[in-house]
Amino acid sequence: MKNSLIRRSLVATASALVLLGAWLPVAQAQNKMVLRISTPAVPDDWHAKMWTVFKDSLDKSAPGEFDVQINLNASLFKQGTEPAAMARGNLELSSISAFDIAKLVPEFSVFTAGYIVRDPDHQQKVFNGPIGTEMFKSVVEKMDVRPLSTVYLGTRQVNLREARNVKTPADLKGVKLRMPGSKEWLFLGEALGATPTPLAFGEVYLGLKTGTIDGQDNPLPTVRAAKFYEVTKQLVLTNHLVDGIFIAVSNKAYNAMTPAQRQKVTAAAQAASQYNNENRMKEEAQIVDFFKQQGLQVSTPDLDAFRKAVQSAYQNSDYAKVWPKGLVERINNTK
Repeated sequence: MKNSLIRRSLVATASALVLLGAWLPVAQAQNKMVLRISTPAVPDDWHAKMWTVFKDSLDKSAPGEFDVQINLNASLFKQGTEPAAMARGNLELSSISAFDIAKLVPEFSVFTAGYIVRDPDHQQKVFNGPIGTEMFKSVVEKMDVRPLSTVYLGTRQVNLREARNVKTPADLKGVKLRMPGSKEWLFLGEALGATPTPLAFGEVYLGLKTGTIDGQDNPLPTVRAAKFYEVTKQLVLTNHLVDGIFIAVSNKAYNAMTPAQRQKVTAAAQAASQYNNENRMKEEAQIVDFFKQQGLQVSTPDLDAFRKAVQSAYQNSDYAKVWPKGLVERINNTK
């Protein structure tokens, strides 16, 4: 009788341990903080690959604490709608542009202006210094999202469906140049001398192929990753915008983290940015040869003429009226 009781006790204990073992992974998974990431980036682009670096970094520094879910190709939210989704609490992380920010933080439009940021090194110094600290504070307050790091997206160039002689902005007159749909992007396209045409990124390839648009502007690594070179014949190296995006987290998600978790998420974002920036600059240094091999004509216009025309357009616009006094000079003086 005693042995029977002991056996039943052991069986019960074993069963309980089995159930506990089955339950623990579920409980652990349920205790993880879900971090949904939405990006329009295509898989081959560096700013898509950087999210894997973010995830790997976080898995290493905070094992079992986060469930990082990466959604590429705008499969979760359409490009440009991510900030609103983050503010609502429907999305935890995304990469947002200066153009996204300028919709709600008008003074940020200074970073949507052509020929303001000189190069990738200048970009990092501006945003990692006192100017970035001041400008990001307004983003946190007005948008309910928090920028964590600055990603070099590349220097934007004009990419045309049919080759033409482009020396000054006047030579782009009548060219239907695809731009993202915000008024800030459209203004930049107009300042370049073209007819800006709003179109979602995912529709650009077909638009170029069918002639719905005559051209598009993007950094050269994006042109290669999205295979736009297959449906275009010319690159015009205007260097009109040293483009950046910002890895940002929703305030709701950030505030739900412990101080230690916040540090780890910020470090992961910075690791992701560094990975992107190093690889993108390396690729840009050698990518022109690739496009020439693909049969594209590569030309350099009168950059001084473009710079003067674009800067004049901005200085005489309503955008410049909301830029904090002395900000452009401070940006120019950042070394």
